[in-house]
Amino acid sequence: MGGAKNSSFKGFILMGISDHPQLEMIFFVIILFCYLLTLVGNLTIILISRLDARLHTPMYFFLSNLASLDLAYTTSSVPQMLFNLWGPDKTISYGGCISQLYVFLWLGANECILLVVMAFDRYVAVCRPLHYMSIMNPRVCWQLATIAWLGGLGNSLTQSTFTLQLSFCGHQAVDSFLCEVPALIKLACGDTSLNEAVLNGVCAFFTAVPLSTILISYGYIVQAVLKIPSAEGRRKAFNTCGSHLIVVFLFYGSAIYAYLLPAKSSSQDRGKFITLFYSVVTPMVNPLIYTLRNKEVKGALRKLLGKWREEQ
Repeated sequence: MGGAKNSSFKGFILMGISDHPQLEMIFFVIILFCYLLTLVGNLTIILISRLDARLHTPMYFFLSNLASLDLAYTTSSVPQMLFNLWGPDKTISYGGCISQLYVFLWLGANECILLVVMAFDRYVAVCRPLHYMSIMNPRVCWQLATIAWLGGLGNSLTQSTFTLQLSFCGHQAVDSFLCEVPALIKLACGDTSLNEAVLNGVCAFFTAVPLSTILISYGYIVQAVLKIPSAEGRRKAFNTCGSHLIVVFLFYGSAIYAYLLPAKSSSQDRGKFITLFYSVVTPMVNPLIYTLRNKEVKGALRKLLGKWREEQ
């Protein structure tokens, strides 16, 4: 860990938008509002998926996994962001920074894989409807979910291990809202070419392979949907798959911009806003997208609210 091993090295300073102090309270309010919506939205998805028997299907099993992931994803970074925006203290301990790094990398890669799993679920539902329940049985669902979580953990262990080998030479000011690999590489002294190569290789793999797989599966899905004779059947299929596609493009679009585009192609401030987008906004809008576009979820939510009112 080079400079990080020095006993005088206490931690990092997350700069965020400290160069624009007049905006800090505005960002605090916006991020807090987004975080509260994220908690409510994703907890609601998890709750109704468990309580409503009609939603005990593979699709909602994976949607609950996504909601759980988004809850952990935001909680690993947003409370620290709010703390740093609230007052003059912008620090994060070395242990806190490394913990945030591990969790953020784990859950980010997990979402990459989970979105592929959800695309496979939609492919089987639309293209192999008669065999859907036999193919997507509970055992297979748990296996696919486990692969996603373990695959994300493997990415985290790989990238974090390489990042922890960096020497920071006492440098503490991380020009970002959170401890992420690109910002820590920029902070390091010495040769970082290996770290940059690992970062580019892992990010390219976790972007190109899953996204290509998702797009190919949706190519087959579109062909199958167009063969459905009834307009209502086609509309329902497109609505269900459309929600997933919107989430896919939001997640991969921001990830590609943040990790794969050359740094010179965008300003540092714009890069920070992209960091906020995929760490704060995307987890907030995911449950909204699935709720607003899905009659089954809206129906389950109305049923749950109706029961709650009757008990009052």
